Amino acid sequence: MNPPRTLSATRDLLTGRSGRPGRSGRTAEDAPETLRVEAGETVRVSFTVNGRPATVDVAPRVTLSDALRDHLGLTGTHIGCEHGVCGMCTVIVDGDAARACLLLACQLEGAEIMTVEGLGRPDDLHPLQESFGRHHGLQCGFCTPGQLMSAYDLLDHEPGVSREELPEKMSGVLCRCTGYRNIMDAVAEVSEDHPDGVPAPHNCATAALLPRDSVGGRASAAGQDEAEVDQGVAEIRMPATEPTVAIEVDDEVAATPEQIWAVMADTERLARCLPGAELVSDFGDDRYKGRIRVALGPVKLAFVGDIHVVERDGTDRRIVALAQAEDAGGGSVQARVLLTVAPHGDGAVIHAEADLHMTGRIAQFGRSLAGDVSREMFGQFTRAMDATARGEEPVTTAPPSAIAMVTQLTAARLRGVLNRITRRN
Repeated sequence: MNPPRTLSATRDLLTGRSGRPGRSGRTAEDAPETLRVEAGETVRVSFTVNGRPATVDVAPRVTLSDALRDHLGLTGTHIGCEHGVCGMCTVIVDGDAARACLLLACQLEGAEIMTVEGLGRPDDLHPLQESFGRHHGLQCGFCTPGQLMSAYDLLDHEPGVSREELPEKMSGVLCRCTGYRNIMDAVAEVSEDHPDGVPAPHNCATAALLPRDSVGGRASAAGQDEAEVDQGVAEIRMPATEPTVAIEVDDEVAATPEQIWAVMADTERLARCLPGAELVSDFGDDRYKGRIRVALGPVKLAFVGDIHVVERDGTDRRIVALAQAEDAGGGSVQARVLLTVAPHGDGAVIHAEADLHMTGRIAQFGRSLAGDVSREMFGQFTRAMDATARGEEPVTTAPPSAIAMVTQLTAARLRGVLNRITRRN
């Protein structure tokens, strides 16, 4: 039996045995020269992902799958066995399917890569994605990105492949739930509907991915001299991708709108209200360098980065700020934050909205937990603003601890359950 296309293509990319160019025209001979990199150093690699230019600074041992997930926030590429067997991490590299867990990111200078995110968007699904949904070709969903990318590669190289051939041709990606039948039906339908070739991806277009080289940098978050941190503020560019977490919080406070605005108008006082945050440098024109520390059990993160208050309207009591920061482990957070304050009874209501783009360890908690943690931090933030506005300002607001966070989240969820029960009764 011939090996599945995903396995043979990966072997060709790793060994260069095929000698044939991929769809981009690159061959193994086009690979960059061998580099010697000292322990602890990183390599800057530039490639194209889903039609978008991207640059990452990675250790030589970092795989393509980790670079996509942790450095570019493209978590659609799933990681399973990490030995090239299960096929969960299948992506398209220079026109051929490849196991992202077997490729080192530093091998791929100048490569063209497509992940499942490039296949389609929620509002514009690719025919393969629509067919998988129509035929119920997924259950837990863990293998689905690999199945989709393997199917795309198959139909791209062998348009009109017959239904009878699919079990062998698609055997490079393993599934524990579906029994494969519905997956075969989904791929067969697209093959029959598009005998001349699979339709082009729907989400490969020029736009900036998460900018990794304009943020504070690994060293800056590791606690080096302030002179090294104080290099000026970088231009903040928000990604065009969907945020990891979107937050909207309304908190009633005892202080008056005028008292709250007095805090919001003073960036230094405002920053001290955010748990674990501090301003490092003030560059004028409402541009700052800041640091924030978060401790979640054994995971301790320290982010250093840039803040730009792009709007501060005293009439409407409204602030809009952009921020981007990195931690020493290569994780990043980018945020657009809106704060407003309005009268409410004898006090005020503080409204906060935030779109957060996260990569690295902080993003690995999952959207639900990351959203809960972020909302709780905003709750602590508004409570600290209220206390500060009423003259009870703490010297500093400590970083959120795991125990306190879990206690507060549990209490909040219990309150939510009780409120729903009360409303039903």
